Amino acid sequence: MIPKKLFLTNGVGKHREKLQSFELALRDAGIQHCNLVQVSSIVPAGCVVITKEKGRKLLTPGEVTFVMMARNATREPNRLIAASVGLAIPSRRTYGYISEHHAFGQTEEFAGDYAEDLAATMLATTMGIGFDTEKAWDERKQLFKSSGLIIRTSHVAQSAEGDKKGLWTSVVAAAVLIP
Repeated sequence: MIPKKLFLTNGVGKHREKLQSFELALRDAGIQHCNLVQVSSIVPAGCVVITKEKGRKLLTPGEVTFVMMARNATREPNRLIAASVGLAIPSRRTYGYISEHHAFGQTEEFAGDYAEDLAATMLATTMGIGFDTEKAWDERKQLFKSSGLIIRTSHVAQSAEGDKKGLWTSVVAAAVLIP
């Protein structure tokens, strides 16, 4: 099976049970009704990125669904957690990359940019694009795009603060593959 489409989604959930908190995060992301199988981070050549609204409509309850997913959880009140996935698609008809990032103490924006940078960097190194790893992500992003070899980078992220009453708080971010 080679996926033809993918979509990015995210969610957050809170509950006294850790597993239920994760389930609620999956519900928020709209993928709770699938049997999720985590795979590594390769986006097949020619795979088209679609909106999460369109993607969710293509899922059937109970189906085995391949995802690249980041997740995090805490029971510590006010602790900041984040999960993000980054996407990098090449201009050539070859494979791209998804990166998964899970962190504590990072905002949604920071975690998302980090995951996007990571995916673009992995793709760039396979394509022989030279760059200075010490430069800021915005500078490298422009370099990657101006090379003409990487045409799209993006991310989805979710952050949340741990529940003030000590409930489990879970976050998920995922790239969902559609056959």
